[in-house]
Amino acid sequence: MNASGKKVCFMTGASGKLGSEIALAIAGQGYSIFFTWNSSQEKAEKTLEKIRWVSPESRMVQCDVAKVSDIERAFSAFSSHFDRLDLLVSSASNFFRTDLLDVTESDWNSLVDTNLKGTFFTMQAAARIMLRQPFLSRIITMSDISADLVWRNYAPYTVSKTGIQHLTRIFARETAPHILVNSIAPGTISAYPGRESEPEGDLLKKIPMKRLGDPMDIVMAIRFLMESEYITGQVINVDGGRLLH
Repeated sequence: MNASGKKVCFMTGASGKLGSEIALAIAGQGYSIFFTWNSSQEKAEKTLEKIRWVSPESRMVQCDVAKVSDIERAFSAFSSHFDRLDLLVSSASNFFRTDLLDVTESDWNSLVDTNLKGTFFTMQAAARIMLRQPFLSRIITMSDISADLVWRNYAPYTVSKTGIQHLTRIFARETAPHILVNSIAPGTISAYPGRESEPEGDLLKKIPMKRLGDPMDIVMAIRFLMESEYITGQVINVDGGRLLH
């Protein structure tokens, strides 16, 4: 059990480039980290090794968030090691191109089950723990500015991210005043070059700040929400002003 008295963060999807930066930053704020990984065990082990330099009691578990049974198993493992939950960061996500008329049921399930269903049941499991606690807790979901754009050939993905933003508002309303629930919506981040089909030069013309986002831009937004005690149900777009275009 968590005998150190440190705050604890449960995070999904911490083994990717952006996710690992977020997990390391949260650990640096004095949190123990319990994170999930799905298919990239080697990356997850490297992330855990880095986190343990600053938070030795941190742990990880394999979990496919598209499966509710995996989420339940992950939270069971979490509860066997930690007796509190201060912060959930729901970051696990799937992303790939799907031509509208060629989308298959498998494509839809892979994107929507991972991104939307996985987020819902992860938030549900976390909220059950948080609502029993006598202190303020936080949930931060990771959505996407594509929820407010019309991207060709990404329908299941953008639908899933729009759903996450609505879930964020629902959970914020139903769990207040015990849990603050907000979403971070990244624009184009340098951690994912080639995420969009446009040449970088053309893309930069749409971004008033004239640069791609950096993982630290996302980290800073998360830190802001970690410190706030009066913001809930909000989507913070971290996009350099792209939605102004």
